[in-house]
Amino acid sequence: MKLLLAEDTADLNRALTAILRHEGYAVDSVFDGEEALRHIQTDSYDAIILDIMMPRMNGITVLREARNLNIITPVLLLTAKAEIDDRVDGLDAGADDYLTKPFSMKELLARVRALTRRGTTYNPDDIRYRDVSLRSESFELVCENTVRLSVKEFELLQTLMLNPGKTIETSFLIGHIWNGEPDATPETVDLYVSFLNRKLRAVSSKIEISGDKEQGYSLE
Repeated sequence: MKLLLAEDTADLNRALTAILRHEGYAVDSVFDGEEALRHIQTDSYDAIILDIMMPRMNGITVLREARNLNIITPVLLLTAKAEIDDRVDGLDAGADDYLTKPFSMKELLARVRALTRRGTTYNPDDIRYRDVSLRSESFELVCENTVRLSVKEFELLQTLMLNPGKTIETSFLIGHIWNGEPDATPETVDLYVSFLNRKLRAVSSKIEISGDKEQGYSLE
């Protein structure tokens, strides 16, 4: 599972990052809202942990911008305030859960597990197509080098690699990968395709995902 952690307090950021990595999560950690939004726009995550009070851009603004970009990744908001208004504003902006500081690490991990819980059964075998391999155990895409994928990226690429030469309809991908989530749209699929094509280029693969949200997608 791949997480983005945005927390501006350096000691807390380091502690949370270490604990989450110890629990087996891949973590990108940032210290302000603008940096968080840049990561959200250029990469895919299984969950995002956002502190509300951050420099340069607060967590609620980051969340609103992400939702406006049709990014539906689950978000846990952290806040030092216990006022109801903060919680309401965060939930209205599209947060999936919130946690008020101070909190126990045990509770944080439980919230993260709830956000990232997945119900899909994966093909246990590694898959190879042309010059790339997809490792089901580590969620890694391998060619000349290796990059870690989020769950949704993995599921999308796995589906395409198991159906070589076929165009997979966008509606099928929404139902199969996003389980018909009401916020998942053709734009959501298109966004994840762009993430995957960027990662295919990053590992120097010669294949790419072609197509569009109207016609569907295939590997070529």
